[in-house]
Amino acid sequence: MKKMTIMQHFAELRKRVLWTLGFFVLVFGLGWFVAPYIQEFLTAPLISVWDDAQMLYTGITDGLMITLSLALLFAIMLTIPFALYQIWAFVAPGLHQNERKFVLPIFILSPVLFVCGAAFAFYALFPTVFGFFMELNEMAPVPSVIMPAARDYLAFAIGLLKVFGIAFQLPLVLVLMNRAGILSRERVIGMRRYAIVIIVIAAAILTPPDVVSQILLALPMWGLFEISILFMKK
Repeated sequence: MKKMTIMQHFAELRKRVLWTLGFFVLVFGLGWFVAPYIQEFLTAPLISVWDDAQMLYTGITDGLMITLSLALLFAIMLTIPFALYQIWAFVAPGLHQNERKFVLPIFILSPVLFVCGAAFAFYALFPTVFGFFMELNEMAPVPSVIMPAARDYLAFAIGLLKVFGIAFQLPLVLVLMNRAGILSRERVIGMRRYAIVIIVIAAAILTPPDVVSQILLALPMWGLFEISILFMKK
């Protein structure tokens, strides 16, 4: 393989950074048009457990800010896999075969695990948690009107999706630490009881203050912890 000079490396890096920025601008423009559909999709779990649903817009610019934030979210989510591919294409020629086998699964599995975590939160957690909150609000001892602010709800929902997406990176982190020689399989097994306590505490901190959502985060994290042990080398 022909070796590249420092200037050629910088030129290649600049090209891939510009491609990534151009792709981001393109999908951000597309996100502006699909933002209403994203909002409808994210609001569906709440609407499904709420009769006569109405969302509150507290400011005249709420519609604009929601569209911008959802377009930005859409652009970031689509740009991350594209950026990871550009990084891989830049570093892969300089890696040995065994290093490629080590690095490539990271670029592939990390986005996949994030999407799995977000999907679990959306389809398993949201209906249960929102149903619990709505029942609790309807049981208020004083006359009340339930009308959550649209911006607050979207920030809450997107925040939970991020938490679950990041939490589902746990097996990837543990397996990589094991393959790098930092963490042995036997040590992880010996730390199981402490790991369960840490998972429960993390679930209590990262989720809303209700037992249901905390359990729905702690259980899959525990399952992922056990699965990661299976892929660790002795």
